[in-house]
Amino acid sequence: MTSNRTSTPTPPLLAAECAPSLPPEATDLRLIKILAWLSTLADYPTIAASMRPASADASFRRYFRVDRASSGVTASGATAPDTLIVMDAPQPQEDVRPFIAIAGIFNDAGMSTPAILAQDVEQGFLLLSDMGPTTYLQQLNEENADANALYLDAINALVTLQTHSKPDVLPEYDRAFLLKELQIFSEWYIGKHLNVTLTTEQSASLEEVFNVILANNMAQPQVYVHRDYHSRNLMVIPTGNPGVLDFQGALYGPITYDLASLLRDVYRSWDEAQILDWVIRYWERAKRVGLPVAPDIDTFYRDFEYMGLQRHLKILGLFARLKYRDGKPEYMQHIPQVMDYVRKAALRYRELIPLVRLIDKLEDTPQQIGYTF
Repeated sequence: MTSNRTSTPTPPLLAAECAPSLPPEATDLRLIKILAWLSTLADYPTIAASMRPASADASFRRYFRVDRASSGVTASGATAPDTLIVMDAPQPQEDVRPFIAIAGIFNDAGMSTPAILAQDVEQGFLLLSDMGPTTYLQQLNEENADANALYLDAINALVTLQTHSKPDVLPEYDRAFLLKELQIFSEWYIGKHLNVTLTTEQSASLEEVFNVILANNMAQPQVYVHRDYHSRNLMVIPTGNPGVLDFQGALYGPITYDLASLLRDVYRSWDEAQILDWVIRYWERAKRVGLPVAPDIDTFYRDFEYMGLQRHLKILGLFARLKYRDGKPEYMQHIPQVMDYVRKAALRYRELIPLVRLIDKLEDTPQQIGYTF
């Protein structure tokens, strides 16, 4: 690697700071450049005609799977996989350097991340080991999948990562960053999707809710945070689940963030009893290894819910922006699930109920009754 793992990676750009989608002719040109680059990698010969899309992504990154020209047994005696993954991360919208640096940090912390086999930082190309085609989400859609085993593996991997956390290695997930994410909800979900301009009173009410959420978030202990630790970024692999992808936006922030991302998944929902069971199992493991979680489960669950609320408000804004700015309307199908998370969490806490009242008024939804604490 050309990056120094002890240095602080460049903070990832919020998608709000990125340019609109690349024009088709630009992506076609990049495919030509990718094939030319692959042809120079003598240690990893590939079959150009075999290159095909490997996965979709909400960002500007693209991933391709390509067949190796030679497979079999490596010099160390291990069986070499038949396929590799090419990451295309076009500048200036993307930057592969955080991916390279954080892959090293996470791998050193015991997480299973793709091996970086070759890199061209200037062009934004990486050649990666292939973790296979099966995400947690795909496996969980099969009747014979053992969801509990998969999720306990993911919880154990998360606890292991967090125990290796150190300050001043990753950029801080600070209040300004968290607030900027919440403002994506205001701008894109309320302003663009609902086409509403808030009154002065409504803006003040929403700001107060944001302050309450952020006060809780910032009071939590800090650890390494993947920031998208969910079923579409976790892979089912034979060497020990999960394989972990899409970690280039990792930061140093609130301890419950990745757990909320995992268990209040936008793409796969679970009933509350199951979520509570997994939260308790995480909390017990975290306490056992000395992580600084809240000493009682009620407080910890409250932290988990407040963190999930921050994430889901951001996601409402992100999905609206993907539709209206980036021409990716398919993410809007998940809005009802995300909004359900927001309503249920906010209704459980007295100081958050103004958020539900505001959303109900903006969407002309009948008022609901919730439990308050």
